Amino acid sequence: MEATEQLRRAISVAEELQSVVKTMKALAGVNIRQYERAAHAVAEYNRTVEMGLQVALSRMPPHAMPPRYAAGRKLGAVVFGSDQGMCGQLNDQVVDYALRAMKKLSARRDEQTMAAVGARAGSKLEAEGRTVEATFDVPASINGIGAAVELALHKIEEWHFSRGIEMVVLFSARPVSGAWYRTRGVQLLPVDAQWIHALRVKPWPSKVIPMFTIDEGRLFQLLIREYLFVSLYRAFAESLASENASRLASMQIAEKNIEERLLGLNTSSRRLRQETITSELLDIIASFEAMRGKQR
Repeated sequence: MEATEQLRRAISVAEELQSVVKTMKALAGVNIRQYERAAHAVAEYNRTVEMGLQVALSRMPPHAMPPRYAAGRKLGAVVFGSDQGMCGQLNDQVVDYALRAMKKLSARRDEQTMAAVGARAGSKLEAEGRTVEATFDVPASINGIGAAVELALHKIEEWHFSRGIEMVVLFSARPVSGAWYRTRGVQLLPVDAQWIHALRVKPWPSKVIPMFTIDEGRLFQLLIREYLFVSLYRAFAESLASENASRLASMQIAEKNIEERLLGLNTSSRRLRQETITSELLDIIASFEAMRGKQR
C-alpha cells in the first residue's frame, strides 16, 4: 500500500506540473504574437520617419550629412537578455555573440562600454569579466516598452554627447518562426551614411512635397532621434518575442519529458495494481485450498 500511495502522489505531482507547463506554453505563444505585432507596427512608423528624413534631406547641403567614422573608435554596446528564467540558452547565446562581435569592432577592452537589458544578461556579462555600466529592467508588457526605450536612449545620448562614444551597437535576439530565433547585432550609431544618401536621392512617391517651417537641420536631428527610438523599440519587442519563443521551446521539451514520466508512472501503477490483485487472488485460492483440505 505504501508503494501504491507513493506512485499516486508522484502521478498527482506530475499532472500538476503538466498543467503548469501547458499554461506557460499558452502564455508564451500569446506573448510571441503580441510582441511580433508590436515590432511590425513600429516598422510601419519607421517608414513614416524615413519619409520625414527624406523631406528634410532634400533641403540640406551635402556638407551637413553625417560624417563617416574610422574603425577602432570608442564602442558602446547594449546587450538584450531576460530578467526571468526558463528561456533556454537565450542569454548565453546573445552574450557570447556580443563578446565575439565586440572583439572585431574594437580591440581594446578599455574603449568598450556596456549596458544590459535584463539582470540575467548583466550577470552573464559580469561572469565573463566585463563591467556593466547600467542594467535596464525588461518590460513586463508592451505598455512598458516605451518607458524602457526612453531610459536606454537617455543612456546612449549620454555616451555619445558627454563621453564621445561614437559607435553604439545593439545585440539582441530576433524571432525567426515559431520557437526559433537568431542573435544579431545592429549598429545604432553612427547613422549609416549610405542609408542617408539613399534617402536623399530616393524619388518622392507623389508630386506634392510636404512643407515645414523649422530649420531643416533641427528637423533632421529630431527625426534621427525618432529613428533611434524606433530602432530601440524594435530591439526590445523582438528580444521579448525571442525570449518567449525560447521559453516555448523549453516548455515543449518539459512537456514531452513530463508525458514520458507520466507514462512510466502509470505503467508502474498498473503493474503494481495487477501484482496486488494477483497476490490477493493467490491468497484467496491458497485459503480456499487450505479450507478444503481441512474438510477432507
